[in-house]
Order: sequence, then structure tokens, then C-alpha cells
Amino acid sequence: MAAQPLKVLVWNIRGMNAPARRTAIYHVVVAMSPSIVCLQETKMELLCSSVVLDTLSSEFDDYTYLPAHGTQGGILLAWKSRAVTITDPLFTTNAHSARVATASGIPWWLSVVYGPQDDAGKIAFMLELREIRAACPGPWMLC
Repeated sequence: MAAQPLKVLVWNIRGMNAPARRTAIYHVVVAMSPSIVCLQETKMELLCSSVVLDTLSSEFDDYTYLPAHGTQGGILLAWKSRAVTITDPLFTTNAHSARVATASGIPWWLSVVYGPQDDAGKIAFMLELREIRAACPGPWMLC
């Protein structure tokens, strides 16, 4: 029996403070049935387990996040631990990276980013990506 392909959902959700927004996210996640969810622009400084479970479902039993700064940014990386193992988190100013492994596959790196809008910030962001790439050898997925 062949292994099922790993599904990754990447979405700039533009905030998840409102219960109605979390419900909308929940319905998409259930319909898509991904093993990994990467949500950008959560706009939340603190993400507790109850909010993550309410937003993604109880199947997503592990997560990590990069907090928002005020109402800007924020990244949530959540996964189903029965399908994938995520380790070695690396947090930088505008990105959250981690090593992804499945029982049958080659480990690879995943970086979820939320970049700045101003010109100076964009240059710094490109340098940040270069540093992330150097720290994450091998296959790499940039979201």
C-alpha cells in the first residue's frame, strides 16, 4: 500500500481573533484534510491550545507559533503528529522554520514567512531568508 501524499495548507488568514473567522478556517481545514497547516498573519500575540483546537480541530495535536507584534504578523504552524514529526524550530524576525519528517520520507525544512512592507524591511527580510537557508540544509519549502 503506497503512502498518502503529505498535504500542507498555507493561508494568509488576515487575523484569527474573531470567532467567526476561526469557524471559517475550521471548515476549510476539515474540507482540505491537511497534515500540516501554516497560517500567516494571525494578528495574535498569544495562541493558546484552546484557540488552536477551536480553529483547526483536535486532530492537530501539536503546534508552535511566532507571535504577532501588536496587530501585525503572527505565524501558526500546526500538525497532526500521527502523520508527521516537526522538530528543530527556528524563529527569526519574519519567519518560523522547522524540520519536517515522515515515517517513509526524507526530512526537509519548512519556512513560513510574513514579510515587511517597507523597502528597508524588505532588504533585511531577504538577508534573513539567506540566513535561514544556511541554517536549514537539504530540501526546503518556503511559504
